[in-house]
Amino acid sequence: MGSADKTSNPARKARIEEMRRADQARERRNRILAIGGSALAVAALVAGGVFVVKSQSGDDGKDTSADGKAASGHFVTGADGVRTWEGKLGRTHVAKTVKYPTEPPVGGDHNQVWMNCNGDVYTRVLDNMNAVHSLEHGAVWVTYNSKASKADVDALAAKVRKTPYTLMSPDDAQADPIMLTAWAHQRTVTSASDPNVDKFLEKFVQGEQTPEPGAACTGGLPK
Repeated sequence: MGSADKTSNPARKARIEEMRRADQARERRNRILAIGGSALAVAALVAGGVFVVKSQSGDDGKDTSADGKAASGHFVTGADGVRTWEGKLGRTHVAKTVKYPTEPPVGGDHNQVWMNCNGDVYTRVLDNMNAVHSLEHGAVWVTYNSKASKADVDALAAKVRKTPYTLMSPDDAQADPIMLTAWAHQRTVTSASDPNVDKFLEKFVQGEQTPEPGAACTGGLPK
């Protein structure tokens, strides 16, 4: 069984590694800023003034989940077996729970915090609203249910850990044993050794479908 690293062309692999290094540098800067911010907060308390500022990255945080239009449309299946979402996929940061029309979801309104997706393997079910944010950053999400064999789960986990901009988690609500999801794209694979695993990773990890190419896959929710 090959890995996504081996199937990537040199230019693409170099680009992803460059983004990974930038992501790590961004995380280091954020830690430094957080330490500085804590010091400023202490100084403000000493001075007797406490100010609370609520901020959100990206859009204005308007909650549109109640209108049921976070995602609308349908899948169109290509000759390669990849299902492409035709229709609307919202990108608003929301607080209320979004009911997605697919499981796993392929996009739509989502939480403002993403799941870490730098080759992260989770053994718990994820909140779809955080995972969708990872898809927006160009990650591929590998999911499996209880019908997947332990051998396949272990092999997929090893592949994900070696591949930047990926994450993996169980999802017993999905229809098929193993599924691969990117923003607006999804497919089922038969096993970890299915050649379509590498093909999907090659095409969709930071692929052309990515709404926010180069956005961080660290600094979000951890394990």
